[in-house]
Amino acid sequence: MLNKFALIRNECQQNLYFVLLISALILTGISLYNAFYKSNRLHNEGNFNRISLDINEVSEVRLTDSIDRSRPRRTNCSIWTCMDPYRCGHDHITVYVYPLHDYVDANTGTEAAPLTREFYQILETIVKSPYYTSNPNEACLFVPSLDLMNQNSVNVDLTNRALASLNYWDDGRNHILFNMLPGTYPTFNTVIDVNTDHAMIAGAGFDSWSYRHGFDISIPVWSPLLRKHPKATSYNAGSADYLLVVAQMNLLPKMMWVIQGLAEDHTKDILLLQQCSKPSRKTRCAPGDTVHQISYPNVLSRGTFCLLGPSLRLGNPDLLEMLAFNCIPVVTIDSYILPFEDMIDWALAAVRIRESDIHLVVEKLKGISLDNIEEMKRQGRLLYESYFNSIRTLTLTTLEYIQCRLFPHGERNKKHWNFVDSSNGVALNPLFLSRVVTRSDGFTAVILTYDRVESLFLLIEKLSVVPSLHGILVVWNNQQKAPPLLSSFPAISRPIKIIQTSNNRLSNRFYPYKDIETEAILTIDDDINMLTEDEVEFGYEVWREFPDRIVGFPSRLHVWENMTSHWRYESEWTNQISMVLTGAAFHHKYWSHMYTYRMPEVIKDIVDGRMNCEDIAMNFLVANVTNKPPIKVTPRKKFKCPECANNEMLSADLNHMRERSRCIDEFTQIYGRMPLRSVEFRADPVLFKDNFPEKLKRFSDMGTL
Repeated sequence: MLNKFALIRNECQQNLYFVLLISALILTGISLYNAFYKSNRLHNEGNFNRISLDINEVSEVRLTDSIDRSRPRRTNCSIWTCMDPYRCGHDHITVYVYPLHDYVDANTGTEAAPLTREFYQILETIVKSPYYTSNPNEACLFVPSLDLMNQNSVNVDLTNRALASLNYWDDGRNHILFNMLPGTYPTFNTVIDVNTDHAMIAGAGFDSWSYRHGFDISIPVWSPLLRKHPKATSYNAGSADYLLVVAQMNLLPKMMWVIQGLAEDHTKDILLLQQCSKPSRKTRCAPGDTVHQISYPNVLSRGTFCLLGPSLRLGNPDLLEMLAFNCIPVVTIDSYILPFEDMIDWALAAVRIRESDIHLVVEKLKGISLDNIEEMKRQGRLLYESYFNSIRTLTLTTLEYIQCRLFPHGERNKKHWNFVDSSNGVALNPLFLSRVVTRSDGFTAVILTYDRVESLFLLIEKLSVVPSLHGILVVWNNQQKAPPLLSSFPAISRPIKIIQTSNNRLSNRFYPYKDIETEAILTIDDDINMLTEDEVEFGYEVWREFPDRIVGFPSRLHVWENMTSHWRYESEWTNQISMVLTGAAFHHKYWSHMYTYRMPEVIKDIVDGRMNCEDIAMNFLVANVTNKPPIKVTPRKKFKCPECANNEMLSADLNHMRERSRCIDEFTQIYGRMPLRSVEFRADPVLFKDNFPEKLKRFSDMGTL
């Protein structure tokens, strides 16, 4: 009997082990499925490779504390009161993206909404941008991986606790939250209803009451319909069928009532569309005909102007759809904060009419000239293509906007955000410097040389005593012969670096070498050793006040010859100048970057092929962008090397002047205009010619004619 009971017990134990094993396998399978599901739980319209984000794999965060420790949005914020701008260093922002997490309420099992396609693209763009940092201790700004794009899908309580639980939240300081559709029915607030505390909101529904000027960022609502239309359509003047197209859904009843009356009175001017019997964002129907569908947003191209009126939400995707199809927006929302309106001048691309004047809209639009219409359409297309044509572009625009806000002296100003064309004759400063450059920064002397070692060493010795010299970079352009050892160079108190180039090109003098640590560059030939200490120092002082220009010593002029209908390079001594030769001149390192990467490649081919005209090319480049002449310093005109024989110098070639005249002609054709500006101006030190004791003059050792 005992053996029988023992056998039954053994069989029961085996069955129990078998059941436990099966249960373990089932639980493991469920866990693997959940892990797979959560790791791929993005928007159902596309699959994404999370590895490309270069951030941690998705992990689950269980919020066990049911107490909401977050605080409501602070209504009065600036970059000095609600963030720490000193985390951002001196010249650029850095952005840290929190790792992707699934936030789950430990008590109820409620989960945060999955990432939408749009928010994932925002995170991916930030991670791949030059602003990104993977080190939170170095970050200026933080972006939580919580999707708040559409408040309709946001669990407010869970989101509040998730934000408060972030490692670096610190009451939201230095945090950016992206939101395009704030508020929920029936109130539709203009800012997201989440406890954001001190956080900065990049939102699309701000009005003049909820927008914190200088702190929040107004962005547009992205339209999924524009995925198939990433570029704005071409524009032909006078091609529109209607003066005004009204295709916006859900206009407020009062506005719709006025528009319907106008459409009845101006049937040839206004195209009024409405929702079809089968509602769809991709179609519209004419009033009284809800069956025959009209493709949307393509229909916007049939209007010169398109109405953007008040609805339950202030932010609508209609604005970007209008820009994409070259329809000038007519904004009739009094309190709406347009995207990036602190920088973008919307008056150049849109018409704004007060809500109370909507009955005058036809009269006002007919009063706009065809020239202004063409300019606004062109400007709208430029705004769309540069700032709004994709989620990636929109995200980078937002980061650049923050960069300009935090560093207003080092980045683009409002003029440059609005595409001022230098060809219209307006002088501008592309360096966006509204102040004099600091003297203590000093300059880097870039010396282009081949093998004139004795002359090179003499020049280095003379430059070494200039007070503002920061360092010397020797560009050795000889590939057949190694440069002298650094130990053989003159012993000076400033650092010297030598770079041997791989090709013998004159353009090498303008390459933006990483060894150049200063903004100011003195490009100088190895045989220009007649300049005095005071002349070089004074040249740097002048450049500090005009950092966007070429400031230097030898000057030249371009002259038009009526007999030959060509430009002539002129080196005679005259009161006029239009070029300063870069054999001895200061320029900002920005121009080295522009010369290397932005100047037409054909110009560099001409320069390097002929071993000539690199200084003319640089003068053309700067003048074409700024519409300003260079600045000549001191009266000195002779710059030949007294110790060098004429047969060693490039200018000894009889064809030299002819080649340089030819370069001016060809560069003018390439640019499509003559950008050089002639001027009768020279910068001399104070008291230069006055009868004062030399010891009273700051710059006494100045050269003569």
